[in-house]
Amino acid sequence: MADIISLLLPFFGLILIGYAAAKATKQPAEALGWLNTFIIYAALPALFFKLVSRTPIEELTRVDFIINDIAATYAVFILLFAIGRFVRGNPLDECTIQSFAGAYGNIGYMGPGLALLALGEAAAVPVALIVCFENALHFIVAPALMAAAGDDKRSAGRLACDIARKVALHPFILSTAAGFAVAALHLDQPAAFQRLVDYLAQAAAPCALFAMGVTLALRPLKRIPAEISYIVPAKLILHPIAVFLALTVIGGFEPVWIQAAVLLASLPTATNVFVIGQQYGVWQERASATILITTVLSVASVSLWLIAIRSGLLPLQLFL
Repeated sequence: MADIISLLLPFFGLILIGYAAAKATKQPAEALGWLNTFIIYAALPALFFKLVSRTPIEELTRVDFIINDIAATYAVFILLFAIGRFVRGNPLDECTIQSFAGAYGNIGYMGPGLALLALGEAAAVPVALIVCFENALHFIVAPALMAAAGDDKRSAGRLACDIARKVALHPFILSTAAGFAVAALHLDQPAAFQRLVDYLAQAAAPCALFAMGVTLALRPLKRIPAEISYIVPAKLILHPIAVFLALTVIGGFEPVWIQAAVLLASLPTATNVFVIGQQYGVWQERASATILITTVLSVASVSLWLIAIRSGLLPLQLFL
């Protein structure tokens, strides 16, 4: 238990510090803009490039791992979509945001820092692959479903081009692709360049978690959705269980890869879900409430998942 506390205290402590700083200084939300720019365009891309470029290329081509992880994530997405659409009778656009709220975890901001801290450098590759490929698919699915709902007025050709451009030019995707190229070609990186990448990578987790705390403080809890009763357990409990089963039933993966995937799946709802809702004017306040509630509750749920992982309670050899 002491090991778990030592892992989580600095991690969630940074979120708490950001939250307290925002409440104390009462800075406007716009003041966070440049820090978010640094995180998204410099620090996190540097971290993903570092993780991927210094990994043997054969470890980066585990297509089976990516397929099973994404299948589990979208099984949860489809389940929530079906509940929203056919049980509650919600519109297509609202069902889309609700489903992302239960299947799109905060893997970019929270994932790398926590996984590397808890599992070590061996978790670097699965973390980078999950962040890259899951985000890419989310960037495709969200506008496609919104277009089907009629909330996106772009033509099919324009929509396809915009989606392709967003995926291809996203800093996370570009940095991961560059890392793939360096690993595949066995390119030597100059020492000065490596130091720059290391400096930026080291800043990624602290800055991202601090910014997340600030964001939570500036996003008051106004409207709690009725759907929270099943979205929260789906995100914090069902999603990691689905990923665990998908990877262990198939087998053939290193335990640390399964552990990393389960840990990332256990993370709370991504702030990008609010961004998507805001972009289309759908389910905005309720998405904000879901992010806040899942983040607060994740202090306990992520702790329990870490205890299961670190103590061996997660039976990673059951199906191997």
